[in-house]
Amino acid sequence: MQEMTVRALMAKHPMAIEMGTELTEVVDVLLQHKFTGLPVVDSQNKVVGFVSEQDCLRRLLISSYHCEGSLVVEEFMHDQPLTVSEEDSAVNVAELMVTQKPKIYPVVNAQGVLTGLLTREQVLRALKDNRRGCD
Repeated sequence: MQEMTVRALMAKHPMAIEMGTELTEVVDVLLQHKFTGLPVVDSQNKVVGFVSEQDCLRRLLISSYHCEGSLVVEEFMHDQPLTVSEEDSAVNVAELMVTQKPKIYPVVNAQGVLTGLLTREQVLRALKDNRRGCD
């Protein structure tokens, strides 16, 4: 497991939310695909943010109360998302997951382009499978 990289564990065809996507559409995507959050990408597929169910819930509460017009994702996303590299150690990312809040990490290449998603579930499975070798 020490030598395993993020590339070996990540989902290679990642979903993402494009800039300019309206709040209700973001919610539809998250609910339909059962994600707790997704990266937000620009037209070059570079990660520019991250949006979670909690972000959407917060904005829906506020916008419903104030009857705000349409909101687009860049108005309520986190604009400094935590990302990991394809070459990062899976063990190092597992340690990061223990101390950090995100359950989903966008995986980016050296140019910041989204190449995958890594979830706690994927890391948990890999650690469990690795543990079998210890018995």
